[in-house]
Amino acid sequence: MALHFIVPDCADAAVGDLVSLTGAEAKHASVVRRVRVGETITLGDGRGVWLEGAAEDVAAAHVSVRITSRTVHETPEARILLAQALAKGDRDELAVQAACELGIDEVIPWQSARSVSRWEGAKAAKGRERWASIVREAAKQAHRAWIPDVTEVVTTAQLASRAAEARMLVLDPWSQTRLSGIRPDGRDILLVVGPEGGIAPDELERLEAAGAERVRLGDTVLRTSTAGPAAIAVLSGALGRW
Repeated sequence: MALHFIVPDCADAAVGDLVSLTGAEAKHASVVRRVRVGETITLGDGRGVWLEGAAEDVAAAHVSVRITSRTVHETPEARILLAQALAKGDRDELAVQAACELGIDEVIPWQSARSVSRWEGAKAAKGRERWASIVREAAKQAHRAWIPDVTEVVTTAQLASRAAEARMLVLDPWSQTRLSGIRPDGRDILLVVGPEGGIAPDELERLEAAGAERVRLGDTVLRTSTAGPAAIAVLSGALGRW
């Protein structure tokens, strides 16, 4: 499989054009991955454009690629979104990384009542930037044509309002409804994953009042770092992605 790199301004590139990698991507290609002249690599803008080409000039600060093919990937008709509660340590980051590799289409940081980590003030922007970087690198590693968006951190009230625009499925290990029994209905699916201590009862009630459905994955209780990715795998099968 060819190595893949992200070039945000390559959307208009056509077959025969010369596209340049610069900055960190050029260094990664030439120094870390040791791309050689003539080697086939793929490029993407992270918004659906997918290019294949051959390296013509390789240097630490600049890599030129002659484009040989161009494809545009559309977004899925039914997207999978993840509202991931902020968690202590790196558990939320592990969840976001795996979710991106598995095909999530949007990531929503959620400041839940029981979240130990708090994104407030400047920390909110820094946290979002950190998650966006994780998502970008995971999408690159997974050779994804689309890099998922990472929204601003939301409150429970803001999260509940999104139930009007997507089918909201709240992962709850005590629900009687199994996720594997859910049948897609054409709407986007918004998965909600709580923090280590679980989702507070009043938050569950608020989300249900907005139209959310409680579902469980199985007979065990998963960590916040694994629940979302496990659910995405189940939904990817149901949606025919896998």
